[in-house]
Amino acid sequence: MFIYIVLIISLTLNALLGWYVSRILQKFMFISDNMSDLFLTTKAFQVFVKNMYSMDSFHGEPIIQELVIRIKEVNEEISNFRDIFEDTLDAELEQELEEALNAEEEEQEKSLFYAGTRRRNS
Repeated sequence: MFIYIVLIISLTLNALLGWYVSRILQKFMFISDNMSDLFLTTKAFQVFVKNMYSMDSFHGEPIIQELVIRIKEVNEEISNFRDIFEDTLDAELEQELEEALNAEEEEQEKSLFYAGTRRRNS
């Protein structure tokens, strides 16, 4: 009789533990999936601010220079955090992120090139 009670308690605890582990893994995968999007967004913002800083009208502006430094620090922290989830990133997803990042950098460079060639009618 005692063995049956211990068996029932053990099975119940194992079922609860299995449910808890599956919930934790779901949250882990959600964070892992969204980490790449966050990294891509902040990296694109860093490229934008860096290109804005290199424009003639903003070059040497201390607030923008500080912003560039802060964004670089944030990207480094996100990159370090991303390294933790590196095993969960799909190789295909990683390639898509790199392609999107390269496309974003090229788009920023083009828009800054065209913005720098415009003349004001003043």
